[in-house]
Amino acid sequence: MEWTRLMVLDLEPGEAYAHASGECEWIVLPLSGACRVRCRALPGPAPRTPTGLENGGSGPDAAGARANVSAPSGPDDGRGRQQNPASPAFEARGFGAGAPAAEPQVFELRGREGVFGGPTDFAYLPRDADAEIRSAAGGRFALAGARCERRLPARYGPAEAVPVELRGAGHCSRQVNNFAAAGPDGFDCDRLIAVEVLTPGGNWSSYPPHKHDEHHPGEESRLEEIYYFEIAPHGDTPGLGYQRVTPSPAGKTDILTEVRTGDAVLIPDGWHGPSVAAPGHDMYYLNVMAGPGATREWLIRDHPDHGWIRGSWDGQDVDPRLPFSRTEDHR
Repeated sequence: MEWTRLMVLDLEPGEAYAHASGECEWIVLPLSGACRVRCRALPGPAPRTPTGLENGGSGPDAAGARANVSAPSGPDDGRGRQQNPASPAFEARGFGAGAPAAEPQVFELRGREGVFGGPTDFAYLPRDADAEIRSAAGGRFALAGARCERRLPARYGPAEAVPVELRGAGHCSRQVNNFAAAGPDGFDCDRLIAVEVLTPGGNWSSYPPHKHDEHHPGEESRLEEIYYFEIAPHGDTPGLGYQRVTPSPAGKTDILTEVRTGDAVLIPDGWHGPSVAAPGHDMYYLNVMAGPGATREWLIRDHPDHGWIRGSWDGQDVDPRLPFSRTEDHR
């Protein structure tokens, strides 16, 4: 993918992962478990603080492919995973002779038990920085990233500040945790847009099919997208769902695939949806979006054959199994 990035780390108790931001901005998002994030900007231009944003402190303790997202393996596989408390990979990275020994910022992420346990706190990592993610008890952590230009400050996003909404109605009901959505009231990033969507078993989500693969000012923004899935099991039966992407005038991506926990679908273009949760298996997916537009915005076009479904929601109730957590109703 040209603009978007995604990593998912499975960390054992006491294990740490050393991460270099490079040309991308990143959000560390706990999927299960808690972690400590240390971030240190490399020598260079000072970060720009967006208007109205308070600088962060720490919180309380290829095209159209289907991929399996997993963590690196082994105690040290050459990509920075460290289990020793001294964390030499983090302490030594990126600083040549005479470079300033800046103190890292530290963010304690409380995290959550799992993705259906409500919104989580998170940490934003700027481009041109080194970071370490360490989990005392172990867990799973997503790193959602995007290529960017501006170097914003590292900062903490509290769970309590995540806007939560309900979308759709009836069998199209779903919940959206807008932790890094675009808009004037959203968490500020340079290019990254990221949200979580939770869909009760048997429902269709990401519906009607929509696209954002062409630039039409005020109507549609050009954004590529990654869907990362976790599907709730039923007893000993693993969860499953399905993802559809159909070709659009801007591209030829054509996918109908089964998805399970740990799978990702890459969507550089196309009408995407529905995301189908099998009956009895609640579906979670993390959406990671970014594109070349000068303005960070999420503008979509519904598929002309299916957009009418929105008009039927006014006469239906939201699925009573929602919310999974606190929400506001925004159909």
